[in-house]
Amino acid sequence: MLRILIADNNVGLCETLDAFLGRQEGMQVVGIAHDGEETLTMMEEQEPDVVLLDITMPHLDGLGVMERLSQLNMVKRPKIIVLTAFGREDIIRRFTDLGADYFVVKPFDLNVLADRIRQFAGEASNGSILRESEPEADQQAARKALRSAVNREALVTELLHRIGIPAHFKGYNYLRDAVMVVMEEEGLFGGSLTKELYPRLAEKYNTTPGGVEAAIRNAVITAWEHGNRDYLEELTGRTTKGRFPTNSLIIAKLADQLKYKSRLSS
Repeated sequence: MLRILIADNNVGLCETLDAFLGRQEGMQVVGIAHDGEETLTMMEEQEPDVVLLDITMPHLDGLGVMERLSQLNMVKRPKIIVLTAFGREDIIRRFTDLGADYFVVKPFDLNVLADRIRQFAGEASNGSILRESEPEADQQAARKALRSAVNREALVTELLHRIGIPAHFKGYNYLRDAVMVVMEEEGLFGGSLTKELYPRLAEKYNTTPGGVEAAIRNAVITAWEHGNRDYLEELTGRTTKGRFPTNSLIIAKLADQLKYKSRLSS
């Protein structure tokens, strides 16, 4: 049984991979991590055979995880398959120097990923990736869910860059995840951000709801003062100059834009 750890800050993608790989013969997902520090902890605790490692994660990115592998107390080093939306040669070279075993560029085919896991975990692939009992409709649904999760992440990242929010700000990650959650769970705004959304993000990033709120506020103010204010005003529909939008307004409007762009790209 191949023990697999999924490390990616895209919650939707992790859920898709977990469901798909959990149906594969001889594979078991032993953990899901959404940031680099959590990844290192789970690697020591679970001793996976394979780690699916995203490059861009909060607290510690994929490169940082690779740099600290030698410090972990593990019986054997797992195979590392890097999941990336970037094809830059310098990044790939750095990961290769640190011992990455293979690279998979997003978006990818789930069947191919399962095949590579078997190959790089030392098992010969027999070409039969899915269980025979798994209907073709399930395969198609899994592929569609994967494409949807990856596309949503790319689209919201594009929107945040257009606004002018610096990617190194904590609020950048919080805002990106908040928008994706609100888009996927339309009923969330039936309650308040304070009661529902902020605590969820705080738990994921090991911080406080107040810290999440303040970080998003700081990111929005920075974009308002130094980023693309014209686009922000167009996005939020505000006509009063000199007043920046609230957290809830910017999250709601970005979620609306994400839904619109997702429909266009589907």
